[in-house]
Amino acid sequence: MAQLRIALAQTNPVVGDLSGNADKLLEWTRRASDRGAHLVVFTELFVTGYPAEDLTLRSSFVEASVATLSSVAERLAGEGLGELPVVVGYLDRAGVAPRAGQPKGAPLDAAAVLYQGRVVIKSAKHHLPNYGVFDEYRYFVRGDRMPVIRLHGVDVAIAICEDLWQEGGPVSVVAETGAGLLVVPNGSPYEMDKDDVRLELCARRAREAGCALAYVNMVGGQDELVFDGDSLIVDASGELVARAAQFTEELLVTDLELPAATAELGELRVDAHDGTIITVDRLLLSDTPVEPYEPEPPMIAERLDDLAEVYNALVLGVRDYVTKNGFRSVILGLSGGIDSALTATIAADAIGASRVHVVLMPSRYSSDHSITDAEELVRRQGLNAQVVPIADVVTAFEKEVELHGLAAENLQARVRGMLLMSLSNEHGHLVLTTGNKSELATGYSTLYGDSAGGYAPIKDLLKTMVWRLSEWRNAQPGPPPIPENSITKEPSAELRPDQRDTDSLPEYDVLDRLLSDYVEKDMGRDELIAAGHDPELVTRIIRLVDLAEYKRRQYPPGPKITPKNFGRDRRLPITNRWRETLG
Repeated sequence: MAQLRIALAQTNPVVGDLSGNADKLLEWTRRASDRGAHLVVFTELFVTGYPAEDLTLRSSFVEASVATLSSVAERLAGEGLGELPVVVGYLDRAGVAPRAGQPKGAPLDAAAVLYQGRVVIKSAKHHLPNYGVFDEYRYFVRGDRMPVIRLHGVDVAIAICEDLWQEGGPVSVVAETGAGLLVVPNGSPYEMDKDDVRLELCARRAREAGCALAYVNMVGGQDELVFDGDSLIVDASGELVARAAQFTEELLVTDLELPAATAELGELRVDAHDGTIITVDRLLLSDTPVEPYEPEPPMIAERLDDLAEVYNALVLGVRDYVTKNGFRSVILGLSGGIDSALTATIAADAIGASRVHVVLMPSRYSSDHSITDAEELVRRQGLNAQVVPIADVVTAFEKEVELHGLAAENLQARVRGMLLMSLSNEHGHLVLTTGNKSELATGYSTLYGDSAGGYAPIKDLLKTMVWRLSEWRNAQPGPPPIPENSITKEPSAELRPDQRDTDSLPEYDVLDRLLSDYVEKDMGRDELIAAGHDPELVTRIIRLVDLAEYKRRQYPPGPKITPKNFGRDRRLPITNRWRETLG
C-alpha cells in the first residue's frame, strides 16, 4: 500500500469572475501545499463558476476559460506550487465540426490536471443531466475519455459529477483501470435530505469501482441554487473516511492508504456499459511512493439536522445573492406576521442586522398587534426601521379611481410595493419579497405589490415550514429573534376588516400536504384523491395553482430547497387549456 494526502477544496467560486476564481485557486492550492498535500481537487467548472447558463454558448467566454486555465497553471509554477498536481473543472470546447442539434461551439464541461506549469491532461463530463434544474444537453457535448494519473505510485482516475450518478460510463470503467482512487469534482445543488443520498451513492460507486472515492462539492449561492458542500471521502468498501462541513468553505485534508499501481501505462479503450466506448488516458506524474509518514486523524464534520440544513441554505442563498451582486443592504416590508418576520431574521443572519432595513406600513385595517409585533422584532434584532403609514396614500388613489373588492385590497399591497421600490431606488437597497410557497402556489400574492422585489428568501417554503423554521430559529442559543405572537397568531393579509387566510383557504397543514403532492410530486387529480385528499378541495386547489402560473413567472428568484421549486424546476405554459379536473 502507498500513502497519499488528498486535499479537497470545497470552495465558493463566482460565475463569470474568472480572474477572481483563478486567484482563489492559487490561494487554496497554497493552503493545501502548506498542509503537505500530494493532490488538491477543486470543484466542477470552478474556473468559470457554475452554472454559467448561456454564457457557455459564447465563444469569448469559452476562450477566456481555456486561457485562464493555462495562465493559472503557469502562475502555480511561478509561485513554487508547480509540483503539487491540481485537478480543476473548467469550460472547454470539443473541437468537432458543427452539426444539427449540437450546442453552439460544442462546449465541454471539462476537468484538467495542472502540473509543473502546464495543463498535462484533460477530460470532459460523459453523462449530461437534463432533468430538474439541469439543461446540460443545451450547453455541452459529451466527453468520451477518462484520465488516470499515476501519482507517487498510485493510479488516480477522474470523473465529473453526473458521471457518478448514472449507471455505466466512467465509473464502470474505473474498475477496468485498476485505479486506487477516483476523484470526482461536483456542482451538486442542495435540496432537503440530499446529503444522505450522496453518501449512499458514493459508497455504492466506490464498491463498484473497487477503489476509494473522493467527492468534492462546491459551496455557495448562485441565483436560485444553493450548493452545500458536504464533500466526503469513502474507502473501497464504501465506509466513510472523512467529511467536510455543510454550507461553508473548507479544505478537507485526508491521508489515505491506497494500493500501488500495477497496470501498464498507455491508452485503453473500454466498453462503458451504456452503449459507448470510453478511452482511458494514462499519464505518469511520479512512480516513486512518498516516504512513510504519520497520518493526520481524518475529520468527519457533524451533520446538521433537517431544519438547520434548510435554514443555513436560505441564509447562504441570501448572503451570496446580496454580496455577489454588489448590494450593500436590503429592505423589506415588516407587517408583524410570520413571513416577514422570518425573512427579516434570515436577512439579519445572512448580512448583519445593521444592513437590514425594514418599513412598517400600517393601513386602516392593520391591527394594533401587527404594529407592536413588528416593533418588537426590530427591537430584538436591532434592525433599521421606519414607519410609513399608507392610509392617506391609498385614499389619494381612491379619490382618482373608484375601486371595489379585490381591486381595492390589492391597491394597498401595490402602494406598499411602490414605497419599497422607491426607497430601493433612493438608497440602493435590494428589496426582499416575503411570500411563501403556499401563497405563490395558490396565487395569493399581488402582482406589483407584495411580489415586487429583487430576491425572495422564502419562496420555496410552504407555510407550515415557515412556522417550523421560525420555531427552530427561536430555539437556538441566544435571545429569540422572533416575537412569539408573530408565530402563534392566526395569519392574515389585513387588507379588509377581520380578514383571515382561512376565509378562502383550508388550514395550512391540509393545504400544504396537497400542494406538496401536486407541485413537488406531480400527482394528477386521480392520484391526489387516491392519496387521501378531499376531492372537492383537490378540484379547487388545482384550479388556483394552474391559474396563478402567470404570477409566478413574474416573481423574483429565491433559494431552492425542495425537490421542485417554482422557477428552474417547475416550468409550465402560461397559455394552457389543460386542466387536471377536466382531462
